Amino acid sequence: MEKDFLDLKSNDFGVVVKEEAAEVCNDSAMDIPTIDVEVKPETLEEVKEAGPLLHCDLFDTEIVHKIAQVFLPGLGSACVDNTTGGLFKNPASVAVDIRKEMVDYLTQRSEAFVAEAVILNGDSEVEVSDHPFDIISDFVDDFASSKRNIFSRVSGWLLSERREDRIDDFVQEMEINGFWFMERREIIAQTLLKNVDFKNKFHCNMKFKSAEELAEHSLECSFRTMNCTNEGCNARFCASHLENHDLICPYKILPCEQNCSERIMRCKMDKHCITVCPMKLVNCPFYQVGCQYTVPHCTIGQHRLENLHSHLLYILQVIHKDATVEDIKKWGKQIQESASPGKLAEARDIRSLTFAIKDLEAEIGPLNVNASTKASKEHTVSK
Repeated sequence: MEKDFLDLKSNDFGVVVKEEAAEVCNDSAMDIPTIDVEVKPETLEEVKEAGPLLHCDLFDTEIVHKIAQVFLPGLGSACVDNTTGGLFKNPASVAVDIRKEMVDYLTQRSEAFVAEAVILNGDSEVEVSDHPFDIISDFVDDFASSKRNIFSRVSGWLLSERREDRIDDFVQEMEINGFWFMERREIIAQTLLKNVDFKNKFHCNMKFKSAEELAEHSLECSFRTMNCTNEGCNARFCASHLENHDLICPYKILPCEQNCSERIMRCKMDKHCITVCPMKLVNCPFYQVGCQYTVPHCTIGQHRLENLHSHLLYILQVIHKDATVEDIKKWGKQIQESASPGKLAEARDIRSLTFAIKDLEAEIGPLNVNASTKASKEHTVSK
C-alpha cells in the first residue's frame, strides 16, 4: 500500500525517484531496526548452569502506543523543515529516506542511552527523565532538529504558523495514505522501550528455563494485555493498569451519584443527574414569592403538602401588599378553613395557588385591612 501511496499521490507529494519507490517495497529495511531486543546477554555462568533462558517479552502496551504516536509528527517535521525553500524537493520526495534515517538514529540513541544517562546523571545541573516516553520523544525532537536545512534555520520559519500548518497537513496525508502503519511503528517502539527502560518499569525482563514456566508466567505477568470488560469499551491495557482504567472507564456502570435507584454509565452520569434523575435538586415552585427550600425533584409533592400554609401566606402577602403580617395570618387561616378538602393542596405552583385563593376570596369576601394600619403605611410612604 505504501508503494501505491507514492505512485498515486505524486501530484501532491512530488515526483519520487525509482530508488525511493524500491525502498518502500523493502519494508524490513525501513520499519524494523536490525537489532536484538535484549541488549544484556546472559553471563557464561547462567548459560552453563541453566542453559539458554527464555525471556518474557511483554511490555506496557499503552506506553508503546503512545511512543509510536510521536513518530509520524516527528517525521513530518523533519521532512518539511528539510525541504523548506527548496525548488526540486518536497516533503514526500524525501519521506522514505528520512524515515530510514530516523529509525536508525532512534535505534542508535536508545542503545547508547544507558551510558549517556550515567554521564548526564553525574551533572547535578541536568535533570534526566527516566520515563521512556520522555526519553524517546526527546530523541525524535533531536532528530527532527538535525534535518533542518539552512533556510529553515535562519528565516524565522520555525516560529511561523505556516510551518505548523504544513506539518499538520503532511502528517494527515501520510496517515490517510497509510505511509507508516501504526503496527510497524509499535514494533519499533517496543525495541526502543526495552533499550531505554533500564529500570524495567515498563517491560518485563524475567527469564525462564522452560517454555512451560514462561507460559505459566505469561498468564500472571503484570504486563499481559487485557481488554476492558465493560460493554462498549474497546480499551486495551496491561494488567497493571486495570485498576486505573476502572476508575476512569466511561462505559463502567455506576450507581447514581445522587442516590436514586438507577445505575448509569459513567459517560452519561452528568446528563442523567441534571435532567431525568428524580433526586436532582430543584427550587421550590414557590421560590419566587419567598420559599427558599431546595429539594429533590421526587419530593416536590411532599414538600408542597408539608408547607402549604407557608406557601399560602407568601401568596397572600403578594396579593394584599397593604395588609399587616397579623392580618395575613388570620386571613390565611380563614381561607384554609373555608376551602374544600384538597382544593388548595392541588395547586402545584404560584399561578394555580393564586387562582385558588382568589376563587375562595370571591366566595367569602375580600380581606378587610385595618384602616389605621393602612393610613399609617400611606403616611410613612409619603414621607
